[in-house]
This record gives sequence, structure tokens and C-alpha cells, in this order.
Amino acid sequence: MIHGTPIQTVVKEIEQVTPRVKRFTLAPADGRELPRFSGGAHILTRVGVGEQVWQRPYSLCGDPHIRAVYQIAIRLQKNSLGGSVFWHHQVRKGQKVTISWPQNHFPMSHRARHHVFFAAGIGITPFLPMMADAEERGETFELHYAAPTREQCAFYDEIQSRYKGCCRFYFSQEGKRMRPDVMKDQSVGTHVYFCGPAAMVEAYRKAAISYGYPQKSIHYELFIPPAVEDAKPFEVELRHSGKTLQVPAEKTLLEVLLNSGVEVPFACRMGRCGTCAVGVAAGEVKHRDVILSDEEKKTKIVSCVSRSTSTKLVLDF
Repeated sequence: MIHGTPIQTVVKEIEQVTPRVKRFTLAPADGRELPRFSGGAHILTRVGVGEQVWQRPYSLCGDPHIRAVYQIAIRLQKNSLGGSVFWHHQVRKGQKVTISWPQNHFPMSHRARHHVFFAAGIGITPFLPMMADAEERGETFELHYAAPTREQCAFYDEIQSRYKGCCRFYFSQEGKRMRPDVMKDQSVGTHVYFCGPAAMVEAYRKAAISYGYPQKSIHYELFIPPAVEDAKPFEVELRHSGKTLQVPAEKTLLEVLLNSGVEVPFACRMGRCGTCAVGVAAGEVKHRDVILSDEEKKTKIVSCVSRSTSTKLVLDF
């Protein structure tokens, strides 16, 4: 395998983990070992039929020490734009799936004296290999995992069996809610990690700061980007070609560029890595990323999350 080139895989197994979560096991089509990955890594997947194709990032949730297969878990989203629906209702065993090499924008800290993981719903996925990594290295950790019910708690039995004593579960429909004040009693050198809905992640991030955690000890991952309030459509002009594109309120700039055949590199689709940043020649931008510097924001837009506040944006393409 050449680093960076797409990897062809075959769906080896499909497991119904909860009523709305399925785990997919992907094996390399050529039978060779898959690239190594570390806890917190994700892959980009490409599935679809004809011109209807969905590219989505999913956290790798299998054991990072096994290179014969990768595993991802996908929740059927109520407001799905098509990706999770296709995976749940169309993907079958034996089907070919193109994936990227693993990328990691949510790595564990090697300086941490203790790791505390906070997961909500399908946000559990990156923590499964993280716990395996920590166990392998002999590092201490604890997991706090929130779900509506035990039935809807993905991987409950597996986690209890392997990491019993290190995990606490909070089922909201039983009146047990996960709260950020668990972070208050941790020892110096503890690192905290959050993965779940945007509102939960932001609340826990702010709480960690208020408790005195330094920024370098706070790590988080979103499995969907924060919702855009009052998103408005805008027009994009590609300066070098003169081509114009319409960005509707319900689509991101990145989606429109890719669907129009514009080759834009991307990775996290959460505004955290900066891979999909493109140059801006004219127009006003509402920046929603967490990667660009103030100086870079004058001439760039992270196309997966940020939008134009003017009716027209001219890109340096």
C-alpha cells in the first residue's frame, strides 16, 4: 500500500449492536495488512450508487493491535443526510468500500498521568481503541459513558467484560445523568477527553477550564459538526475559472465544491484540522473552525464548517 492512496476493502461482517447502531468489519480486498492506527483515529469512507456518493469520516473502534480488519460503528441518524441511511439499509456483506488511510486528530496524550474519557451515545467509538492502547501501555484510565438506556448503550457488555471497575454508565431514562463535576476530584496530570453531541462537548470543555485544567490537558472530538443557526444561502465564484456555484443553507461549502468536481482535500469535516481550508479573495466569512489563526482568517475559509456572511464569496481557485 502507498501511503495516502485509497484502500479498497470488503465488508466482512455486519453486527446490529443496538436498535440504531451497527458495527461494520472491513477487510482489505488484497488480503494485505492494513495500516497501523492509534486510539482516536478515523477513516474516510466512500459509499453510494451511481452519482449519489457519500464520503463520511468514522472513528475506528476496533483493537488497534489487529491489522487484519478495521471496525467502524455507525448510528442511524434521525436527521441523516443519506450517509447513515445508506450504511444501515444498503450496505451488505461482501460489498466493496473505499476508505482512506487512518488519520488522528483526537490522539491520547503520552504525558498524561491518568486519562478520563467522557462519551455520550455513539461518541463511545474512539474510546474503545484508546482504552485498548492505555491497557497495553499500562496507563490508568476511567470511562464515563452516557446513554438513554442500557439497550441503547453500544458495546455495554464488551466494555463491562474487559474493563470492569474502570467504567461508569449513566442511563438518562433511569434518572442517572453524567455530570462534568466528576473532573473536580482528579489528580494533577490528569487529561480529560470528550466525544458526543456538540452541546455536550462544549459544556464539558468549558467546565474543565473552569476547574483549572490547562488547555493542553483538554481533548475533544465531535461526531457531527455544531449546528449552524440561521444558516443562509450564498453564491461562490471561483476566481480563476469564473465559475459560480450556489451554496444552499442545508449544505456546506465543502460539499458543494466536491459535488461540483472541485478537488479539495479534506479530513475531519469538523473544522479542527484545517485540511479543507481554501483561499478567499473577496467576501465576508463567519469562521466556525478552531484551527486558523487570526491572520489566516483574513484570507482563508475552512470550507467544512465556515460560511459566508455576504451574499457572494470569491474563492482563490
